[in-house]
Amino acid sequence: MILIVDSGSTKSDWIAVDKKGNQLLEKVRTNGLNPAILPEKKLRKIIKGSKVLKKHKKEVTHVFFYGAGCGTENPKKLLTTVLEDFFENAEVSVDEDTMAAVYSTINTPTEAAVVCILGTGSNCSYFDGTQIHQRVKSLGWSLMDDASGNYYGKQLIRDYYFNNMPETIRVAMADKYNLEADYIKYNIYKQPNPNAFLASFAEFMFLNKDSEYIQNLIKEGIRLFAKNMILQYKEELKTVPVHFAGSIAYFAKDEILAVGKELNFTVGNFARRPIEGLAKFHTQDIE
Repeated sequence: MILIVDSGSTKSDWIAVDKKGNQLLEKVRTNGLNPAILPEKKLRKIIKGSKVLKKHKKEVTHVFFYGAGCGTENPKKLLTTVLEDFFENAEVSVDEDTMAAVYSTINTPTEAAVVCILGTGSNCSYFDGTQIHQRVKSLGWSLMDDASGNYYGKQLIRDYYFNNMPETIRVAMADKYNLEADYIKYNIYKQPNPNAFLASFAEFMFLNKDSEYIQNLIKEGIRLFAKNMILQYKEELKTVPVHFAGSIAYFAKDEILAVGKELNFTVGNFARRPIEGLAKFHTQDIE
């Protein structure tokens, strides 16, 4: 049994396939496993909390894990150890979520492209057909992550408190969420995964996308992301497309296309859930 995992800070999707890529179990979902944010004890608790994973763990021969927070050595080693301990019969491979986005959006295995992730967090890389190149090292949710779920959640909360949104939107937002100051501060400053908490507000944008305020908010975030991240690859953009992965990108497709036209880069493919394109890639070379 081969397990393929696509993990953000909010959630992790697990699929089990055989050597031919046939799905063996219903998709498993756990909380996000970001080793740059969560301590070892919490990572182990999340994995052990899945009855399905616990039931089948000895059958697993390979684990291919792609996740937020796995782009630097120490968090990557930590999560590898946790997975190897749990799946004792498996070969474990841990890589950053960017590679999952690459494999799920490119049209051919050697296609060069700029690949972006817009989910709970955000990222942008250049894949030359063999290797991935990143010109900006991520400093995490509090300093970067433009156009991500946590970015938009923060903007919505700020606009609510600064009275910078239309009254109808303000009332609708207050009706849907607990916006008490103490509740927000408690979740941001005293709870784990403050980025995931902020990202939970992003759904509100797409439920109210007919609002001009919301459309402008989405576009402004995309512009900021494009100027800070995508345009780092000005030379490459002359010949390659820009692919997008993640739920924020999927639901902001129209705004991304508009900003791409505005800033003169070619928008390529969209993958809402990168995991769906990974099974074929990872089973073709397994004997």
